[in-house]
Amino acid sequence: MIDYIKGSVAELNPAYAVIDINGVGYLLNISLTTYNEIIGKSEAKLYAFEAIREDAHLLYGFASKIEREMFTLLISVSGVGPNTARLILSSLVPAQLQSTIASGNATMLKAVKGIGAKTAQRIIVDLKDKINAAGDALINMEASGEIFDEALGALVMLGFTRPASQKVLQKLFSEHPDLDAEGAIKLALKMM
Repeated sequence: MIDYIKGSVAELNPAYAVIDINGVGYLLNISLTTYNEIIGKSEAKLYAFEAIREDAHLLYGFASKIEREMFTLLISVSGVGPNTARLILSSLVPAQLQSTIASGNATMLKAVKGIGAKTAQRIIVDLKDKINAAGDALINMEASGEIFDEALGALVMLGFTRPASQKVLQKLFSEHPDLDAEGAIKLALKMM
C-alpha cells in the first residue's frame, strides 16, 4: 500500500491533483479541504488511499493523516462510497465531522449534498463508537472545538477573513491537536 505521495504539483483543481515524481504523474482524487491546503504550492505531500476495483485502480489524496482516517471510517459505512466520503470531507473538515458524529448531529450531515436522513443516521450509528475509541488518532473536538472557535473569533476580530482563518487553523489543529487558543493564534498570525 502507498502511504503518501510527495512531489511537485503538476496539475490541481478542486476534484483532483496530479503529483509529479521523477516524470511520473500520479492522479489523486482530493476533497476541497485538501485542495485548500495545497493550492498555490509547487510541492505537496498527500497521504494516499488506494481503492482497487475490478475496472479501475484509484488513488485518493489527503493533506493530513486525520483526513485519511476519517475517509476510511466513512467508507466502512454501508452505502457510503469513496465519492460520497470525499463530498462529506469537502463540506466538513475532519474535526467538524468528528464533532458532528460524536454529538449525533444528523442535521449537519444531511446538509451535505447527496446525504439523506437514513445515510446520516447510519453514519452516526456506525461511527460514533469508533470515533470515540479512536480519540488518540483523531482530534478530540469536545475540547478542541471551543478552542478552535475562540482562536477563529480572535483572528476575525483582528481583521482576517473567516475562510482564510479557518484554513490556517484547520492546518494547525490537524498537525498539533493539543494546541491551546493562545498558541493557535500566535502560530496562525505567523502563517497569515
